[in-house]
Formats: sequence, C-alpha cells, structure tokens
Amino acid sequence: MVKFSKQLEGQLVPEWKHAFVDYCLLKKDLKRLHHALLLLARHDAADDRCEPAGITAGTQPTGGDPHAERASSSLSQCLCHKLRAGAGHLFGGSSNATKDHGVIHVHRKLAASRGGGGGGGDEYETELLEPLAATADDAAAAAAREFFARLDAQLNKVNQFYKAKEAEFLERGASLRRQMDILAGLKAAARDDGGGSTNNPSSSGGCSEEDESTRYAMTSAADTDQLAEQEASTPTKDRPAQEDQERDLEASGTFGRPATVPKPTSLGRSASGCGRKSLKINIPLTNPSRTIAALTDILWDELAAQSGSKKCNPDGSAAGNGKHGGVSKTKLRHAEKMIRGAFVELYKGLGYLATYRNLNMMAFVKILKKFEKVSGKQVMSVYLKVVETSYFNSSDEALKLMDEVEAIFVGHFAGGNRRKAMRYLKPAQRKDSHAATFFTGLATGCLAALLVGYCVTARTAGLYLLYSAGAGAGEAARRYMETAYPVLSMFALLFLHLLLYGLDMVAWRACRVNYGFIFQPSPASGAAAGGGGGELRPRDAFLACAASMAAVAGAMFAHLALVLRGGHDHGASTCAQAIPGFLLLAFLLLLFCPLNVAYRSSRFRFLRILRNIVLAPLYKVVMVDFFMADQLCSQVPMLRSMEYLACYYISGSYVTQDYGYCVTTKHIRDLAYAVSFLPYYWRAMQCARRWFDEGDTSHLVNLGKYVSAMLAAGAKVAYEKDESLASLTLLVAVSSTATVYQLYWDFVKDWGLLQPNSKNPWLRNDLILKRKSVYYLSMGLNLVLRLAWLQTVIHPNFGSLDSRATSFFLAALEVIRRGHWNFYRLENEHLNNAGKFRAVKTVPLPFHEVDED
Repeated sequence: MVKFSKQLEGQLVPEWKHAFVDYCLLKKDLKRLHHALLLLARHDAADDRCEPAGITAGTQPTGGDPHAERASSSLSQCLCHKLRAGAGHLFGGSSNATKDHGVIHVHRKLAASRGGGGGGGDEYETELLEPLAATADDAAAAAAREFFARLDAQLNKVNQFYKAKEAEFLERGASLRRQMDILAGLKAAARDDGGGSTNNPSSSGGCSEEDESTRYAMTSAADTDQLAEQEASTPTKDRPAQEDQERDLEASGTFGRPATVPKPTSLGRSASGCGRKSLKINIPLTNPSRTIAALTDILWDELAAQSGSKKCNPDGSAAGNGKHGGVSKTKLRHAEKMIRGAFVELYKGLGYLATYRNLNMMAFVKILKKFEKVSGKQVMSVYLKVVETSYFNSSDEALKLMDEVEAIFVGHFAGGNRRKAMRYLKPAQRKDSHAATFFTGLATGCLAALLVGYCVTARTAGLYLLYSAGAGAGEAARRYMETAYPVLSMFALLFLHLLLYGLDMVAWRACRVNYGFIFQPSPASGAAAGGGGGELRPRDAFLACAASMAAVAGAMFAHLALVLRGGHDHGASTCAQAIPGFLLLAFLLLLFCPLNVAYRSSRFRFLRILRNIVLAPLYKVVMVDFFMADQLCSQVPMLRSMEYLACYYISGSYVTQDYGYCVTTKHIRDLAYAVSFLPYYWRAMQCARRWFDEGDTSHLVNLGKYVSAMLAAGAKVAYEKDESLASLTLLVAVSSTATVYQLYWDFVKDWGLLQPNSKNPWLRNDLILKRKSVYYLSMGLNLVLRLAWLQTVIHPNFGSLDSRATSFFLAALEVIRRGHWNFYRLENEHLNNAGKFRAVKTVPLPFHEVDED
C-alpha cells in the first residue's frame, strides 16, 4: 500500500507545493511527541519500579519467587500503561473529564486585515484543556502544543490560499462573462450587417446612443430568478441533474448567472470610439499578418493625428480611416479563440483548486488519525469538525463556477456536443505503452549489432584515419569521408540531442518539474492534437531515437559495403553515393508527412516552432520557441553538414564525384559561414522581439550575449582563413569575452545560481536536488565544455584520427553540454513558477472598454 506522503507528493500541483499541508513536518512533530511520551513512561516506570500484574507497589508477593519472564512481561505492560496514563494526564486528566469536556478546544477568531484591505478571514487556534501535565511532563506538553500550533498554522495557510485563488478565479469568471456578452453582441451585429464589419450606418446613426444593448446575450430578470432558485435548490455535487442544468444554460446562452455590467452603449458607437466609452479589441501580435496589420493601424493613427482631432463621419466611424472603427470577421474569430483559450485555462485552474481541496482534506484526516494512535486520545471528531466547516472545504463557489464553465463551453464552443467540449477542457492523457518499451529494446539491439559491424568494417578499411594502406583504400576512404560521413554525423548529432532530451524528461519527472506546463502549446492546439498537446513522452523519444538511428546505421553499413566492393565501377559507385541522399530525403518526407503516423502532432509542432524561430521578429516569442532556438545554437555543426549535403546533391556532385566543389567555391563557402551565424541571429531577433513586447531591458542584455557569440564565430572564420598572429589574438580576445558573457548568463540568469545572499552558499534558496555538490559539479562541467572553442587555437591531435572525427567528437560534447544545461534551465523556470504559484497560463482577453476624453 502506498504511503499517503508519497501519494500526496505524486498528486499535488507542483507549482502550489508550498501552499499544501506540510504533511512531513507534521509527522516530525508527532515523532517528537511520541518520543517524549516514551521517555515519560520509562521515567515513571523506573521510579515506581513496577511489579507483576495484580500486585501493588511496595507489597511482597504471597507465593514463591517471581519468574523472569513474568517480570519482563509485566514490566512491558506497566510501561504501556504508564505511556497511556501519561498521555491521559497530558491531554486532560481522567477519561470522564475527556468525555465531558473533550481533549482540545479550537477557537475561531477574525484575522487581522492584510494590506489595509478588508478582513483577513477566520483563523483557528487550538487550546489543550486543563489540567496539563506536571513538571515531569513539560517536554511532552510542549511537543503537543507545538503540534497543534503547527496544525493550526497549516489550516490557516490552506484557508488563506484557497480563498485568494478562489477570488482570483471568480474574478476571471466575471471578466469572461463580460467578454462573452460583448462577443455575442458583436456577432449578432455582424450577422445583421450581412458580414464584413459591425460598423453599420443604419444601426449607429452618428454618435447618438442607440438601444442596441438587447443584442448582448444576457438573461432577463425572470430567467435570473429562475436560475438562482435552481442553484439554491440543487446540490453542487449532484451530477445527475447536471445535464438538465446545462440544457437550460445552453438555451439562455450564458453562464448561469448574468454578468453584472453597466448598460452597454451602441455597438457601432463603441467600435468607432466616438463617445464616453470606446470598445477596443486587442489581438496579440503572434504572427506576421497580425503584426503587419497592427503596424498599418499605427500608421493610420499617425496620419489621423496629423490631420487633426478625431471626428465622426456620418456613418459613425472615425475620420481618416474607414476600416479602423469596424470589427471584421477575422478579428471576431481571433477574439473567440482567445476567449475559448481563457475558458480552458480557467477550467484547468478550477480543477487544480478542487485537487488542492481534496488532498488537503485527506492530509488533515490522516495526520489526526496518527495523532490519535500516538496519544491514545480522541481528537479527530473535534478538530475534523472544524476543518470540515472551514472555508476551503465549505465554500462551493469554485465548484459552481466549474459547472458553469462546462455548460457555457458546451453551449457556445462545442455546438452542444459535451464530448467535444471535454476534449478541450479535460484532454485525455495518453498512457505509456509497453509496446513502445519493447520496440525500443528491439531497435536498440539492432542498432548495437549494426554499429559493431559498421565499426569493424570501417576499421578494416582504414576509415576515419589520416592515412590508409594502399592508394585504392586511401581513395575509398577519402570518398567516404567526403560523402557519407556528413550524413552520419548529422543524424548522430540530431538523435543524440533527442536522446538527451528524453533523459531530461525522465529527470524532470523524477524531480516533479512541470515541463508540460512550461512547454505547453495553446489550448486549441492541445485539444486538436488529440489530448496529448503535442507532448513527446520519454518512451516516445527513446523509441524514435533508437529506431531512427538503427535505420541510419543500416543504410550506412550497406553504403559502406557497396563503396568498398564497387572498386573502379563508376556506375556502382554512383548508386552507392546516392544512398545517403535517399536516406536524407526519406527523413524529410517523414517529417512533412501529413498522415497521422509517426507522432504527427509532435512533428507538426516542431515545424511550427522552427517557423517561429526563422521568422522571429514577426512571431511572438514564447518559452518553447527560444528554448528550441538555444538548442539550434548548439547544433551549428549539424546545420553546416546539412548545408554541405544540400549543395552536394543539388549541384550533382555525387554524379561527377567532384567533392571539392562545395568546399572550395567561394559563394558556397560564404553560405556555409552564414549558416554558422544563423542560430545566433535568430536568437538575437527573439530577444529583440521580447524587448519590444515586454519592455524589459534584460532582453537587450541577453541580445548582447548572442551578438558576442556571432563576433566570436566571425573571429573563428577569420582565423581559419588567415592563421596570423593578429587573427589569433582577435580570436582569443573575442572568444574569451563571449565565453565569460555566456557563463555569467548560464549560471546567474538561466540557472538562477551564484546568489551571494542565498542560504545555500553561491547557489539559490530553493533547490530541487538534495545534494548541493551536484550543482557545484554541474557549474564546473559547464565551464569546461564551454571552452571547446580552444580546439580551434591549439589544434589537438588525437593520434592518426581524422580531423572530421575530432570535430564530430567536440560537436557531440557541445550537444551533451546543452542537454545538461536543459535540466537546470527548466528547474529554474519551474521554481520561478512555484514562487509565484503560477500553475495555469494567463490568457489575454480581447475586449477592453476605455474612457475617451
């Protein structure tokens, strides 16, 4: 049977961990109490010198001498009796007094207001009823008081957190009600206008106030009273009556309670902005089309400002821009998606709050049972009654709101189809399949066998060496290193990265790092992906890595055999050289395959992320985008191999076997250098976009880090062209500066370490890993691997190993460094979320009413 502490650790919301009942700390208090009671019982037993059962102290037995076994048994019975007697004295004297007055009494008092606001709510304080233990029992009495003081503090903490989160979610629900009212009114106006725009001259004559508010989807007073009576008469947890309630809500088109909002003004006037209230639609600039449209609107506003003050045309629109005041169908569609995503996040947060409520209730029940077992006194009935009537367990506002969200989502976003709605609200989590484990092992075995055969054949043929025995063998080795090696190294680096990502996911799961929330896609895409949200699980990553590398190893082994047997046969050699190209083409076709095979949701999400990276200034940057861009910064050798292969096969060099064309041609070589700069450029553009969106200057400082990396790459290119002393000096100076810059950002910003005032010396206050030495070793390892650029200066020589193999080894070290960096990067991000109790995503709302002068 699983211990409750393990169950609590596995089911709690990771970002709210510190807000849950500290069950382990309460267990430690109980252990101290148990230890104090044992010491008390042993002390009394030693003083009284207990005799066998049935014989009073100080009276000699009438029979013969007592046996040792009876004495030992009676001593243990006496010890147990003294333990319970000590507990009885500690918690209220005799049993009759316990029955009449109870062991404890819990006082409820009004907490002091916080922050100058209203009341802080109820707080609880437990009193141990008199008489307390004697002087000899002071340690046990203090332990009991400490336990109940801690228990009261935990109950007060849970109540305060639940009340704060409930108020936050209720406020979001009220905002979404207003958003739905506005959306319903705008959609009704768009239908009346026949599409196009809500800016209708006939319905909004000039700036006069029209009675268009009836177009908002608001219930009448009679409907409101009827729904209120239903809520009062129907239990919140009565699920069989839920379907009837949902049908009523769908018919009314509201949440069950009408939004309390001021009387809305004319839709045409609100959209145009002429009047006291102006309705503005804020659609986030998440893609190029929205960005360009926003820039166009800004230009129109500038032109209107230059032409004079804003005036109303006869049709009610703003002067100078006939389209600016209208609300197009495209904007309405985007606004509806935003509201739908906000509902999904609200429902998720309410589900977390229900989990928080249930787990904390179970924790109080379990710890009170343990207290009764230790003390032998019945306190559960008294304290549990207080817990059951406390705010976090008695309030049903969150449960009502959860039912309302379900009803409105079914009625407005799922066309009355409850199953479709629940795919968005409660996406089904895919279970780990044992078939994936089996095929991973099978593919790994095939990969191991193929690699052994490949390595033996390559070593016999003299590949990967600076020299080979015989001219024929040397030509074959050179041909192989120019053609097949880039393919093999490219796939090896790619799938090594995927393997490390799978290991990172295993480590994140073991440490309860909520990487799914950090990398989460939008709610719409998550539901469209079949509930998995495009998330690749560790077993899936291992299976994809093992199967793909087995296919690559098999193709490379076949290619090597054909190359070595082809000899001087030009046709056979040409066919052999086409194998790496076909392998690359097969993987590209699989990546873009539209069929629902081979993790389509993950593949398409990967392609969308790549699109966002390449067009970084035009797309809004989220965590998963710049995280993936950082991965590309460690895959520059892979990108250069990809560029070489594209040139090799597109130019037809594999037919002419002109291996030097893609290396010696100037414009091709310049393109290869440009590829080396691209990941840093993309990442710098992401920093610029984040600074533009958020206004945080730290993003500009981060941009400088990638600019320094580009300068270091340029210095390396200059040194490779001209190995002079000046180029070497420039390379060392620029690369050293960039390395120090990057190390500072790794340790301080990305990992959150090197905090001088931390309780953990030079680390941070909160650590997920228990051993601090792991963090110090990780910083040292990151420092060593960051110095890989020194190989450009010192030209290391690993015996007779080819320089390409040396470069591959160093590139693999950089990939390993990135995989190692990933764990601590997400650990720090998770701790930041936990510090802010941020477990759900905040979705911006589209409609805003602003006052106009």
